[in-house]
Amino acid sequence: MSQVVLISGSPTASSRLNGILDFAQTILESSGIAVDRIIVRDLPPADLVHARFDSPDVEKALALIEQADAVVVATPVYKAAYTGVLKTFLDLLPQKALVRKTVLPLAIGGTIAHLLSIDYSLKPVLAALGATRLQTGAYIVDSQVLRDDQGRFLIEEDARKRLQESLQSFIAEIEPVRERV
Repeated sequence: MSQVVLISGSPTASSRLNGILDFAQTILESSGIAVDRIIVRDLPPADLVHARFDSPDVEKALALIEQADAVVVATPVYKAAYTGVLKTFLDLLPQKALVRKTVLPLAIGGTIAHLLSIDYSLKPVLAALGATRLQTGAYIVDSQVLRDDQGRFLIEEDARKRLQESLQSFIAEIEPVRERV
């Protein structure tokens, strides 16, 4: 069974990014893929800011990535780039942490104007960490992720379709890994 780690780079617990990650987790698990989540904002802030590589929480998160076959890196877009909290976490990863891993970047932002933030800000950092199997990813506009009366996330059809397509391509890339196991 393939192992995927979802990394949430949102600094807020109520982020609409959670709706996207919930959707991704459902799709992956329904395809027989085991999923773990790293919620960066839940790691001790001092460990992130002071680059405490020996922190038990940081070590646990790094071990999840090391053991994973594939990684989804998800972030809100602020000022045309991924979040600072995500950057502090990515800075703790070993130089080649993403070598031989399929990586899917996902982003959510206020306007379509930040569509290229995945290609111009996030992908270069992921490539610097050794990611060579970078997937196209998906960018979703905030207004496409809504909440119902019970607080559940609802993703508009267009966004849902794009996420589904990105995830299906991601799963197809992981499939050969599952077959080797």
